Amino acid sequence: MYSSRLITLVFLLLTLTLIALAQHQGHQMPKPTASPTPAATPSPSVSSAQTHRHSPGMDVPAASPSPEQMNTPTPMPSPSSSATGHMHGAGTGVDVGSLIVMEGGEMGIRVGSSDTNVISMGAMGSGTSWQPSSGPMHMHHWTKGDWLLMFHYNLFAGVNRQGGPRGVTKFESTSWFMPMAYHKLGKGTLQLRGMFSAEPFTVSPGGSPLLFQTGETYKGQPLIDHQHPHDLFMELSAQYTLPLGEHGTWFTYFGYPGEPALGPVTVLHRLSASENPSATLAHHLQDSTHISFGVLTTGFTYRWFKLEGSIFNGREPDENRYNFDAHKWNSRSARLWFMPNNNWAFQVSHGFLRSPENQEPDVDIRRTTASVQYNKPFNRGNWASAFVWGRNHASKPGETRNLNGYTAESTVQFLDKNYVYTRLELVDKDELLRPSDRLLLGITEDHPSFRIGAYTFGGVRDVWTTDRVQLGIGSDLTFYSKPSLLDTIYGNHPISWKVFFRIRPGRMDMSMHGMHGTNGNTNNTVH
Repeated sequence: MYSSRLITLVFLLLTLTLIALAQHQGHQMPKPTASPTPAATPSPSVSSAQTHRHSPGMDVPAASPSPEQMNTPTPMPSPSSSATGHMHGAGTGVDVGSLIVMEGGEMGIRVGSSDTNVISMGAMGSGTSWQPSSGPMHMHHWTKGDWLLMFHYNLFAGVNRQGGPRGVTKFESTSWFMPMAYHKLGKGTLQLRGMFSAEPFTVSPGGSPLLFQTGETYKGQPLIDHQHPHDLFMELSAQYTLPLGEHGTWFTYFGYPGEPALGPVTVLHRLSASENPSATLAHHLQDSTHISFGVLTTGFTYRWFKLEGSIFNGREPDENRYNFDAHKWNSRSARLWFMPNNNWAFQVSHGFLRSPENQEPDVDIRRTTASVQYNKPFNRGNWASAFVWGRNHASKPGETRNLNGYTAESTVQFLDKNYVYTRLELVDKDELLRPSDRLLLGITEDHPSFRIGAYTFGGVRDVWTTDRVQLGIGSDLTFYSKPSLLDTIYGNHPISWKVFFRIRPGRMDMSMHGMHGTNGNTNNTVH
């Protein structure tokens, strides 16, 4: 029944696309008439008149025009606008290139030649996901001819100590690197994106120690108390977006590997987890499909909403972290986003994963997730929070299991260089015990389930900050709750800790001063 519903949904999406394209064929939105150019005067003073971007519950003044803009005709603002990653009426802001549009403190990518349809860079999460567009961005950018190029990365390295009898201590490094490119193609905009990780070289093949973590395998055995390393190739994707009128878009995304429309923004890209080097224990209940070798997604955005669906390969990556996996694209998902303004993002999604685990090929999973993300900038700081719920309904002939995972996390930046963060989790785990453990505890079930709590508190201090790079030093502590039955294996009160450094690009300067290459990066000039 679910398959038929999803097929109906995808068919409806494609039908609406064809109708919309047919209605817009040969019809081009008239561009607003430019106001007459005022005569130059010897006085350097300018008018105090400002344009506004109207969003639900918001009225944000645009940046005052700089002297060099005063002799440039400016289109009239669109009567309606959206904060869902589309800065409609962006022609009222500062256009610093054929692709980049600046409005107030936000940066956007123009969709085709539209004067009113712009994709907010701040709202772009992993895959095709959204997150609050008011958050900070850390990346480098260049223009090369008709292409806009960007580069983002994040690297953690340090000492990882996991407590209790099952804990170990290791020095390790986790990382990812993400180049992006944008180009106007036909009536739309093309996005190319790659994501790579050095973890196959810097993390043990058996994974990074992480107490109570499960998921994937090593040497044919399930990984327990370890987080698997990410693949060298995490994403190689292309997305093409077309404007539909003044307030909508239609997009198609292909990735091999890529991320389907299922779950929240992956933990690697969530603003609320930006300083935390650890994966969530609920990873395989919420966002584990962020590396899927074969994804095709299509969908629409309209004002505050995005509706999208995917077909993809639902099998987890294998133990070879350097290759490209090949499996049937027999999994599917659908997701709905709602962004009422640039500080909030909500999503709900459901997916069917056909045989996701190598060890249990006869088990299918129906995953449902919901999430709320909030971001609030303030003077010399930022506050980002998220709540994520994920549920796996695993089934095979004669057996069903239900697992839930709840994650609440928050990161506060204050006085520019200081960060404090927390993550609170309650997760159902049914793969913690090996056969020898079940024998020791007198358990006869193959998959006994336990509710695990993990509570992390940490902080980071930026010790070296330039326009090109930020270097921070941090540490955190994690406490746990668990059934007393597990004390024999995990100890009564295990405590884990990490001491690490973090390297990433400097925060992007979203002012016109910064966008014209005065931020210390000579390659950042936008023409």
